[in-house]
Amino acid sequence: MASERKFIAENVRRVLLKEYLMKEVSRAGFGGLDVQRTPMGTRVTLITERPGIVIGRRGAAIKSLTRSIEEEFDFDNPQIEVQEVESPNLNAQIMAEKLAFALERGWHFRRAGHSTLRRVMEAGARGCHIILAGKLTGQRHRTEKFKDGYIKFCGETKITNMDRGYAVAKLKPGIVGVTVEIMHPDAKLPDEIDVMSPSEATEQFPDLADLINKKEAPIIAVEVRDTDAEESEADEADEEPVEEPSDEAPADAEESEADEAPVEAEEGDQ
Repeated sequence: MASERKFIAENVRRVLLKEYLMKEVSRAGFGGLDVQRTPMGTRVTLITERPGIVIGRRGAAIKSLTRSIEEEFDFDNPQIEVQEVESPNLNAQIMAEKLAFALERGWHFRRAGHSTLRRVMEAGARGCHIILAGKLTGQRHRTEKFKDGYIKFCGETKITNMDRGYAVAKLKPGIVGVTVEIMHPDAKLPDEIDVMSPSEATEQFPDLADLINKKEAPIIAVEVRDTDAEESEADEADEEPVEEPSDEAPADAEESEADEAPVEAEEGDQ
C-alpha cells in the first residue's frame, strides 16, 4: 500500500507542476512538459513557443523559476531545460491556449474556431478536432465542434497518433472549455499499406530478387467443374419413371400353355 500511495502522490505532484508552469509561462506559449529523474536530480523539459521569455535576461527568469519549483514542489535539484516548438500550429496545447485567448478578447466562437482549424490544416496536419463547451452565447450551456481531415476518436490509434491540448477561457457568461486534438502529418495508421516498386523491394529483400524480377508468374492449372450441370443431370435421373413388374401373366402366354397341355397328354396315352 505504501508503494501505491507513493506512486499516486508522485503523479499528483507532476500534475500540479504542469498547472503551475502553464500559468507561469503562459506568455511564452506553453507546449508541453516532461519530467525525468536522473542521478544528478530531476530534469524538467519545458516545451515553449518562445524560449527567450522563459530564460530571461542572463538567465534570471529561469533561475527564479527553478528556485520556486524546488521550494513549492520539493524536487531534488531540479534542472530546467527549455526547448522551442518547431511548428507551433501543430502543437495542440499551444493552439488551445491561443483559441482560449481569442475568445477572451471577444472573438465570436465560430470565427475563432474556424480560424484555428484552418491554421492547423494549412500547417500540414492530417486532421483536427476542436470542441468548445460552456456558455458561449447565453446562460445555457452548449457544445460546438469543428473538425476537418482524418480523425480517430477511440482506441490505441487515438492515443498514439492524436495530440491533445486543453485550455480554459474565462468569459463574462461563464467558463468555456477548449479542447484541440491534432493528428500529425507523420502519423502512421494501422490500415495504411505502402506498396513498394520492384526496385525498392529488390534493395530491401535481396534474397527474393529472382522472384521479384521474374516477368512471368508460374501458371497453375486448376480443374473447374460445372457443378450446376452435374446437379441438373442428377435431378433428371431421379425424375425418370421406373417400370414395376406386374403379378398378372400375359394372356397370350396362358393360351399357349393351354394348347400345349393336351398334346403332351395324348402322347402319354399312346
